[in-house]
Amino acid sequence: MNYLAHIFLSGDNRKVQIGNFVGDAVKGRAYEKYPIDFRRGILLHRAIDDYTDHHPLVREAIELLRGEFGRYAGVMTDIYFDYFLAMGFKRYTGKSLWRFTLGFYVALVRNYRYLPERFKGFLWHFILTNRLVKYASLSGIRRSLEIMVEYKHLGVEPDRAIEFLVANRMQLQGIFERFLPDVWEMCHAKLNEDLIIN
Repeated sequence: MNYLAHIFLSGDNRKVQIGNFVGDAVKGRAYEKYPIDFRRGILLHRAIDDYTDHHPLVREAIELLRGEFGRYAGVMTDIYFDYFLAMGFKRYTGKSLWRFTLGFYVALVRNYRYLPERFKGFLWHFILTNRLVKYASLSGIRRSLEIMVEYKHLGVEPDRAIEFLVANRMQLQGIFERFLPDVWEMCHAKLNEDLIIN
C-alpha cells in the first residue's frame, strides 16, 4: 500500500496516521523514541506491509504486473491501489478526499518536529502540490511516477505505466475492491486491540 492507503487505514487519530505515513523511514526499534500514538502508527505500518506481502489478492495483482514491470511490480501495485482508493474515496470511505487530506496536511505541519528528516525534506512540496488528492487522476499518478523516477531511480516509464493501468483497469480495480475490506478489517482489529509497545 502507498501513502494514501496507509493514512486512511490508520483510523481517525491523526498521530497514528502520521506514524503510519512515516513508517518506512523508522527502522528497527527506533519507533521507541516516539510518543505512543506515533508508535502505534509505525507498528501498524509494519503490520499492513506484512499483511499485504502475504495476501493472495495482492500476489495476484503483482503477478499481473510482473511481465510489464519486473521487480517493480510490487511498487506499481501500491501506486495503482492508491489511485483506485483516491478515485473512489467517497464511495469506499464515505469521506471527502479533499477534506480528509486537508486535515492530514494540517496535522503534519503541527507535528513537524516528529517527522524523520527525509520527510521534512519533501513535506512542503508534498503539501503544496496536494499529492494525495492528485492520486485521484491519471495525470497525478503520472507526475508521482515521474518524481519517483527522478529521485528514487524507479525503473518504470511513466507513460507506459499509465497505458498499462488504462488497459488493465477493470481487472486491477476488481482485485483492489476485493482486497480493501480484508486489509481494513485487519487494521480495525489492530487499532482496537491493546497493543503491547515496549
